[in-house]
Amino acid sequence: MRDETFYVIQKKDEIYGVVNIPIYLSSTFRQYEPSKPIKYEYARTQNPTREIMEEVIAKIENGNYGFLFSSGMSAIDTLLSILKPHEHILVDIDIYGGTYRIIEKLYKKFNIQVDYVDFTNIEEVKKSIKENTRMLILETISNPLLRTPNILEISKIKKHTLLVVDNTFATPYYFKPLNYGADIVIHSITKYLSGHSDIVMGAIILNDKSLAEEIKFYQNSKGGVPSPFDLFLLSRGLKTLHIRMEKHTENAKKIFEFLKKHENVEDIRYPGYSGMISFRVKKDIFEFTRKLKVITLGESLGGVESLLNVPYYMTHASMPEEERIRRGITKNLVRLSVGIENVEDLIEDLNQALS
Repeated sequence: MRDETFYVIQKKDEIYGVVNIPIYLSSTFRQYEPSKPIKYEYARTQNPTREIMEEVIAKIENGNYGFLFSSGMSAIDTLLSILKPHEHILVDIDIYGGTYRIIEKLYKKFNIQVDYVDFTNIEEVKKSIKENTRMLILETISNPLLRTPNILEISKIKKHTLLVVDNTFATPYYFKPLNYGADIVIHSITKYLSGHSDIVMGAIILNDKSLAEEIKFYQNSKGGVPSPFDLFLLSRGLKTLHIRMEKHTENAKKIFEFLKKHENVEDIRYPGYSGMISFRVKKDIFEFTRKLKVITLGESLGGVESLLNVPYYMTHASMPEEERIRRGITKNLVRLSVGIENVEDLIEDLNQALS
């Protein structure tokens, strides 16, 4: 699966001809006179390094406007800020635990109404849209059960709502939601787009000018913006995204074939592309994770190294237990982010830990 040719093109430096983007480590900028800056005023509002990378992040998703934030959750918080009291949002039942937490613990306090539905069931989505529904929120590949809603079909029945798609797991290398009717794309750039587990960042990409102005207002007002050095690291990571995604996928396909045949594995799920696999372990989960030697037990995903997560105890632990169980997030469910190491080493590690 590919979503057209992938390029990362950043604005060329016409003064010195530098290949890498400059890091502008300045919190403020000189002005000609009061209220007449040369171009930039204050780094929370504008920064030359961020301006370059926001343009890049918009381009790779085929969007007109891109905004970068200090984390993926900061991006989601900024997006939810456009909601008004008593508006309704429809959220995929299989969603990242942090997204669930901020909606349940924060935005419900502001009288935001929310329902959770299975977005792979088009009829259920259609009948759940209300007159006051403002947003449909889902993921290209859901977290952690790796379901793949049909974005194009959902866009046809979304009516008056904003279709918001978290494209973190698929990445724009494999899929560009704006091409299939989405209104807004969000990313945890911390994951595949940076690719090296060394920065925390988020993004919002969209095409509508008036909505972009509103997002810009909240970005500046809330102030959750990334540092220039982190933006430089993002620039470096994006240049190898296409190569990394091909290797993640190549390794994941081989591991998926291995796990399908293992007697201590059940309910294995893989969307066919990207590096994410989920499965249930038919033995003590703590013993399994303790025995891993090459694969790292840890939060996050999308790095060059393989990371294994147990959502029940980790990324989705903030959900009430009855919610986790209802959604299929059991104690033995594992989410594996396959890295780009030697695949035989990864298979051997899984084999000895499962046996």
